Amino acid sequence: MRFIAGALVLLLFIWYLSFSAARLDRLHHRVETSWEHLDALLQRRAALALDISHQTDLDPATDFILLQSAYVSREEAIIDRNDAERSLSESLKFLRESARSGEVSISVRLLEELTALTEKITLAIAIHLEAVNSVAKLRSKPLYRLFHLAGKAKLPRIYSFEEDSLL
Repeated sequence: MRFIAGALVLLLFIWYLSFSAARLDRLHHRVETSWEHLDALLQRRAALALDISHQTDLDPATDFILLQSAYVSREEAIIDRNDAERSLSESLKFLRESARSGEVSISVRLLEELTALTEKITLAIAIHLEAVNSVAKLRSKPLYRLFHLAGKAKLPRIYSFEEDSLL
């Protein structure tokens, strides 16, 4: 009888570990999909920045910074894009404020598209940060560390431009 009770407890514990590992795997998947969505939005923003640069008469310095950060944002790996994304955010924020004050003329369509895209990026960053924090919180629990339930999955990263309030 004790053997059956012990086996049952062991089976329940194994099921719990399996359930916990599957939960962590789903959270890792959520981080990946939220990052892919955010990256797609950032790529759209870089393309829109290039459109804005080509369709407006900006001063050469602003145009150069906008073009450089947009090209780096489009072409480089994410590790190398941190500064470019931050610079692009600052440039686009400056352009939006300049367009609202009338210093720079940007078409209404481009300005509305930029505003909508900025809102989507802000939301995508919040979703991605929440997913990364959920994974980190779960992986810090002793049960997950003791039984290596994360397997060989790397701990998700938060990139420096995500923490900015520039958007």
